[in-house]
Amino acid sequence: MTENQYTEDNIRSLDWKEHIRLRPGMYIGKLGDGSSADDGIYILVKEVVDNCIDEFVMGNGKRIEIKIKDGKVSVRDFGRGIPLGKVKDVVSKMNTGGKYDSKAFKKSVGLNGVGTKAVNALSSHFMVYSVRDGKKVQVSFNQGNVVEEFPEEKTDEQNGTYVEFIPDDTVFKKYAFKTAYLEKMFWNYCYLNRGLTIKFNGERFQSKNGLQDLLENNMDGDPLYPIIHLEGDDIEVAFTHGKTYGEDYYSFVNGQHTTQGGTHQSAFRESVAKVIKDFYGKNYEASDIRQSIVAAVAVKVMEPVFESQTKTKLGSLEVEPGGKSMRAFVNDFLKEKLDNFLHRNPDVVEILEKKIKQSEKERKELSGIRKIARERAKKANLHNKKLRDCRVHLTDLKNDLREQTTLFITEGDSASGSITKSRDVNTQAVFSLKGKPLNSYGLTKKVVYENEEFNLIQAALNIEDDMDDLRYNNIVIATDADVDGMHIRMLLLTFFLQFFPDLIKRNHVYVLQTPLFRVRNKKKTIYCYSDEERRKAISELGKNPEITRFKGLGEISPEEFKHFIGEDIRLEPVMLSKEASIDSILSYFMGKNTPARQEFIIDNLRLEESVDENDDKETEELEKAS
Repeated sequence: MTENQYTEDNIRSLDWKEHIRLRPGMYIGKLGDGSSADDGIYILVKEVVDNCIDEFVMGNGKRIEIKIKDGKVSVRDFGRGIPLGKVKDVVSKMNTGGKYDSKAFKKSVGLNGVGTKAVNALSSHFMVYSVRDGKKVQVSFNQGNVVEEFPEEKTDEQNGTYVEFIPDDTVFKKYAFKTAYLEKMFWNYCYLNRGLTIKFNGERFQSKNGLQDLLENNMDGDPLYPIIHLEGDDIEVAFTHGKTYGEDYYSFVNGQHTTQGGTHQSAFRESVAKVIKDFYGKNYEASDIRQSIVAAVAVKVMEPVFESQTKTKLGSLEVEPGGKSMRAFVNDFLKEKLDNFLHRNPDVVEILEKKIKQSEKERKELSGIRKIARERAKKANLHNKKLRDCRVHLTDLKNDLREQTTLFITEGDSASGSITKSRDVNTQAVFSLKGKPLNSYGLTKKVVYENEEFNLIQAALNIEDDMDDLRYNNIVIATDADVDGMHIRMLLLTFFLQFFPDLIKRNHVYVLQTPLFRVRNKKKTIYCYSDEERRKAISELGKNPEITRFKGLGEISPEEFKHFIGEDIRLEPVMLSKEASIDSILSYFMGKNTPARQEFIIDNLRLEESVDENDDKETEELEKAS
């Protein structure tokens, strides 16, 4: 047996760009293809825009212009501009930046001098120029390597910095930017920085009322009472109660959207319940006070500590090193501001207490049912094995791979069997449905516990008490691409929207895209996800290729399925548009059979029949031609 050698030859020293390209996850989190809001291509955009925001916070430049087209991103701010002698260094030398010694930047997010270097190293094209007082310096790169360094020149352009980049498609494979994710990011920048204007592909983003605007623009339906908007030194909060289940939070630290919360969000949840309970002088349960709350909280922290490089969860226990604890800081603020507000607004006090009592009543009515349901869920999972779990929850892999955890919800034994045999057992779990779920539209939460399928799904996801305990970061609905499969998909989405809307609002729910066709000859196999891709494949392969139409997931062999849930997985995120109302969506699709829906179905059936007829003719012609 050959002994592994460990010598000087095994020791390597990587330069900055080699390390970033070798370990991109350390710098930008997961890579992804753009289907998820936390995919790397959005982190690249964010790293560049963050620098523009820092300039705005310092009082320089009230406008940022952003363009994204055909995979190319350009960002122009009108701040002071990078010092001309350091333009190349700040985007290509690690631990180089202007935020280390400046007190004004102590409440910035990017303090490590890494951001734009990561963008540079992970881009096939990266160009930066800075304008200062009539002078301009420009440098261009490829994968972090200098392509051309232009000499200083005179210019009439306004002061500021311009960055242009194209993500490297050898790192970000088959990526595409989703406008909805970008718009959400840019809106958040504006909510947190009143007076800032962002122009994105011609559309203007501005906010006059900060977090109050955020809630007004993101709430589903009308609030039970006018939004409570409170501000203080280094803290701003806004909240109200809605009509949906659960708790909905938008939290930020130094302008960074902490999608996984952290110490500031936990402090708010605890403090808002305590202050309200103390105001009424009654021993209300915290969960009853917070039921259906919709809140936004933004804090500024000195030298923040995050739990990962992508800064999605705050870990700081103090507002500043050696200073007041985060818990005391938030509680002291709410104890003064919220208590004063409640004393001055008796109408809100009355509505709020009525809501708390309603939540208390519902909780007590459900308590017995929930206990029985929990026992039933444990027993069903034990004996029926509807859930094939992943290893992350059983080992110390949890912290490293949490963001990759995925639960496939599928129909029938054959489909779940194919996915189970093909999956990555470390991070991918499978839940097998038995038949079609119940249409839960208009029903109360009692159905979640009394219906076996819904009870077991809830137990598998671990969302009974708190969304923060969610066991899988990605929930993927994997059903056949036929009428029954589409119906099951709608029933599952109705369940999530009705009882756990935060799962969709926080971008946890996806639909698995599987190929409709396999086109192959002896030399090559092409999987096609649309009729257009099928036509191209037939044309490319020629000579009467074999064409298979997949009618269900169970028809795809486990060996083939590996391609569709592995690196080449195609996920379509389930997203709510800004104008969408959950109630109106569910009423239209899942309520009584309205004339409007009948007309929609009839029109689309006619369209589908017409398309199918044309496709059959085109396929015949293509096969004859080849």
